[in-house]
Amino acid sequence: MSQSKTPLLDQVKVPADLRRLQPSQLRQLADELRAETIDAVSVTGGHLGAGLGVVELTVALHYCFDTPDDRLIWDVGHQSYPHKILTGRRDRIRTLRMGGGLSGFTKRSESEYDPFGTAHSSTSISAGLGMAVARDLAGKTNNVVAIIGDGALSAGMAYEAMNNAGAANSRLVVILNDNDMSIAPPVGALSGYLSRLISSKSYRGFRDFSKQVAEHLPRPLLNAARRAEEYARGMVTGGTLFEELGFYYVGPIDGHNLDHLLPVLENVRDDPQGGPVLVHVVTQKGKGYAPAEASADKLHAVGKFDVITGTQAKAKANAPSYTRVFADALIAEAAKDDKIVAITAAMPSGTGLDLFQKQFPKRSFDVAIAEQHAVTFAAGMATEGYKPFCAIYSTFLQRAYDQVVHDVALQNLPVRFAIDRAGLVGADGATHAGAFDVAYLACLPNMVVMAAADEADLVHMVATCAAYEDGPIAVRYPRGEGVGIDMPSEGMPLTIGKGRILQEGSKVAILSFGARLQEAMKAAEDLGIRGLSTTVADARFAKPLDTDLIERLVRSHDVLITIEEGSVGGFGSQVLHHLAVTGLLDHGCKIRPMVLPDIYQDHDTPYKQYEEAGLNARHIVETALKALGTDGAKAALA
Repeated sequence: MSQSKTPLLDQVKVPADLRRLQPSQLRQLADELRAETIDAVSVTGGHLGAGLGVVELTVALHYCFDTPDDRLIWDVGHQSYPHKILTGRRDRIRTLRMGGGLSGFTKRSESEYDPFGTAHSSTSISAGLGMAVARDLAGKTNNVVAIIGDGALSAGMAYEAMNNAGAANSRLVVILNDNDMSIAPPVGALSGYLSRLISSKSYRGFRDFSKQVAEHLPRPLLNAARRAEEYARGMVTGGTLFEELGFYYVGPIDGHNLDHLLPVLENVRDDPQGGPVLVHVVTQKGKGYAPAEASADKLHAVGKFDVITGTQAKAKANAPSYTRVFADALIAEAAKDDKIVAITAAMPSGTGLDLFQKQFPKRSFDVAIAEQHAVTFAAGMATEGYKPFCAIYSTFLQRAYDQVVHDVALQNLPVRFAIDRAGLVGADGATHAGAFDVAYLACLPNMVVMAAADEADLVHMVATCAAYEDGPIAVRYPRGEGVGIDMPSEGMPLTIGKGRILQEGSKVAILSFGARLQEAMKAAEDLGIRGLSTTVADARFAKPLDTDLIERLVRSHDVLITIEEGSVGGFGSQVLHHLAVTGLLDHGCKIRPMVLPDIYQDHDTPYKQYEEAGLNARHIVETALKALGTDGAKAALA
């Protein structure tokens, strides 16, 4: 019988088991937890580097705090795999991001140890403050801890929450996980000592006593005393900003040194003073796994990989990704027009703009995790005659909706929105699915909304965006590979508001908006075999609609099916509204819109997600047959 490689971890089913260990055992436990995390992600793929960076912090937090009664909120949640292993989910950790398996982020419905669902950045302090104030109102005494990365502090929402927390003065602990700086060993030892000192009851008590004494001093001396302590603590710790926001600042401390982490967290946990506290913890993303430490992105997100070498197993692509096609098309347009600039919100590689940045470094702008700022920043550039392409995932653009409405559309500014991850996204699940952008954009005056049916279409739509000067314009496209279609040598601007017919028929018309076009073609072939002559059209535009095309299809077919990778309220709703106001719903053609279901779909493979959504070719065929009714179905099967 082989000996377990994780003997201590095997004893920890839930954090209560962890708290029965001796502090001297936690180093070994952390090493075993890191090894288990690496092994699990090698099987499933997912976010790796962030989780490896917080292994010791995860152990220390669960050791010092009484979870789940004490609340731990992991900002973004992509670093929570070690947390999941320690909180009763180790037996399912190799189902991460798979259908029916664990989410790649924290999720309330998954575990009582996940008090708040996260996947978008910079929400933890707001949620934590809400929990802390609710706790105070209920007369409870549990701790609330928000763990937020340094990158997440680039979003304004985090500062709004800290400003409110400082004023509310509820007891809240914020852990700033800083993996963008390093602490040399001597500085680390000194900072660890100082952090233990200034987080201790005796220091806090002395500080409080000193403040009370100082209150009786003449105002000039009182102000001088306050400034002296601020400068002293600021020079020692660098926490002046957080102190100004009303937080008691502790740090920085080495986030991989349990001898430093444990006493500080215990001091913070037992703090009698109350009020918000920020603990500045410095970690190394990818810590403890050589391939991650050596990688430029610290293996932030990976596919399945070999544990020994770190080599990722990636299937050979049959076609370029839509993201790459967008990037190449934008680079080609920018080479012809020096007014084109590109803007992203902390996702240069995810949007393909890292490639643009290499070609045009002075015309590329990463504004950090600040989608609201990105959109208004783009609007400002547009007022000065530049042509900004604002590349933001559909699900992240939701965060900047007010800016899209008020700062762009209302002023009719020609900002170009490149909306990646449109439709369902597979393993990232509901939090990252691009389900709503057509509905929330097509309702806006002045907005043009396009969707690429394939990668060649996307090239033309990028050219259309570049050429369009009359107001805001958006193009949406899915995650993943294209369909393998022949690519044009260069993009040609499309006629605004005009679709195309790919196949002519007379009985059934399928009007596709976006990347379901290939499924529509498959469905048409099936319907043709059944004796149902089928037209397939690609709308290309949800706004403005190609009303001539729509009216022609309605007048010359028995059934019109619209299909899109979006929620109700989108393209199909725009078509139905037009047909209603023109009286074309009153008789004749039967209209059947096909959209994503009115649910948040869990993670799975994209194919299975679209099967669940009812948007694959067989579902189009079923929809057509049901619309035709008994006689039509019999004729089709005859």
